[in-house]
Amino acid sequence: MEFTRRTLLGGLAAVPLGLGGGRAAASARRARRPVVATREQWGAVAATAAIRVLDRAPDRIIVHHTGGANATDDSVAHAYALSRSIQRFHMEGRGWSDIGEQLTISRGGHVMEGRTGSLASIASGRLTVGAQVLGHNEHTLGIENEGTYMDVDVPEPLWTSLAETCAWLCAAYDLDPDDAIIGHRDLNATDCPGDVLYARLPELRQEVGALLGRRVRAVRRGRVAGRHGAFRRD
Repeated sequence: MEFTRRTLLGGLAAVPLGLGGGRAAASARRARRPVVATREQWGAVAATAAIRVLDRAPDRIIVHHTGGANATDDSVAHAYALSRSIQRFHMEGRGWSDIGEQLTISRGGHVMEGRTGSLASIASGRLTVGAQVLGHNEHTLGIENEGTYMDVDVPEPLWTSLAETCAWLCAAYDLDPDDAIIGHRDLNATDCPGDVLYARLPELRQEVGALLGRRVRAVRRGRVAGRHGAFRRD
């Protein structure tokens, strides 16, 4: 069965709020991995230095936007060119050893592997250390979403892929989407991922919970404390 955003939101009305009796059964928590283009497929260049891999899972999934143009080209070719452009900017413009984020999603909904070894690390429950959240790279995994979302909404193909990708990551790392999915601005002083996308993060958490078959708690506001400090919750 194909799940659309409307289907998921409609189904949420029947889902009790509150985590209640714990997590759903393991079979319900498994989420299918979306189609993710490898670095080889999109034509990445090799990292210029060894990329660290930590033998532990991240505890936060960071939602970013690229801050660039809201392209209308939804083709695979455009998506691959996007990843090459981001990698070139990160390596040549910022002097990094590789692309910063672990995953990239185009406005057409195409998902690409980012930093070297990211897919292998996700599959093994480990963390490829990125360069995407100052001071928090050793416990977070970043998803860079093509476009600028300060006053423009996210296109449906990107949104659907973002929800499916977050569900896959939460299942792979045994994360609670209500706690794990946050925006870049929750940890650094930045507009990222844009006012509109940031305002939709509660909706994203709910959709991911529905994909995982979990009960979804009500949206909380204020600050949430974690082992790496407190951060805002929208």
